[in-house]
Amino acid sequence: MPTLSSLSRFCAVGGASLIILGSIGATARAAELSGTLEKVRNTGTITIGHREASTPFSFVDSNKQPAGYAVDLCLKIVDHVKTVLEKPDLAVRYAVVTPQTRIPAVVDGTVDLECGSTTNTLARQQQVDFSAIYFTTGTRLLTWKADKVRDIEDLAGKTIAVVSGSTNEKALKALIDDGRAKGTQLLPAKDYADGIAALEAKRADSFATDDIVLFGLLAKSDKKQDLEVVGRYLSYDPYGVMFRRGDPDFRLAVNRALARVFRSGEIARIYAKWFDPISVPMSPLLKAGFELQAIPE
Repeated sequence: MPTLSSLSRFCAVGGASLIILGSIGATARAAELSGTLEKVRNTGTITIGHREASTPFSFVDSNKQPAGYAVDLCLKIVDHVKTVLEKPDLAVRYAVVTPQTRIPAVVDGTVDLECGSTTNTLARQQQVDFSAIYFTTGTRLLTWKADKVRDIEDLAGKTIAVVSGSTNEKALKALIDDGRAKGTQLLPAKDYADGIAALEAKRADSFATDDIVLFGLLAKSDKKQDLEVVGRYLSYDPYGVMFRRGDPDFRLAVNRALARVFRSGEIARIYAKWFDPISVPMSPLLKAGFELQAIPE
């Protein structure tokens, strides 16, 4: 029969062994982290890149806080990252990005998630990675009702404002080059606010960008009674959250978070919060996209 002292020694040794094994397990788990997850764990902070005036996706609200559909989805991703890292107190930092700075900010690590209205293209995938698609749109035109413009061909010889470096600019240049907008001049804009300002000041005859962005800008414009969104889609623009390329573990965390939002149906509530006020119902294409990307665990 074991003595009390021998039992004490056994428990002490066993307890020490459990502590050691626990430490080894924690160290192993920590060693498994890499890329963005490792960076975020070590710094205790995740940085979201947001836009200033990309309503309703990503903008600064009346309280000077980042807000919008894309920002809400990114915060769902952050919640999941907190769980993965077992860091419920993970801090969220925000950084303003523009169409010109957003990709460099992701590449150099200034931001961990870019939450704006950025189109996923194969060319951009050479520099950054993208999440599952959370919105689909395309290039259309904002014009003055009095000008009776119906499509791009009616703007031949006119001036169209367009954000520099955007997929919209690329689409318009292609149309001009193939003669469908013969003689049309493009007026470079630094961002959406600059583009609509050029139209409202009549420095441009039209402003071309993704139609959902145009509807958002129009809803806040003092000239909304005199302006209208017109024309067919001139491009296909699927939006995704940008993050650094070559980071499969973080990519899985991002898409797992979004798949859960799509699968649970929570996406309908988030969509309604931002798009019902501007009377933009969810398109059948986008609804199908959510269903197709509701990947099971």
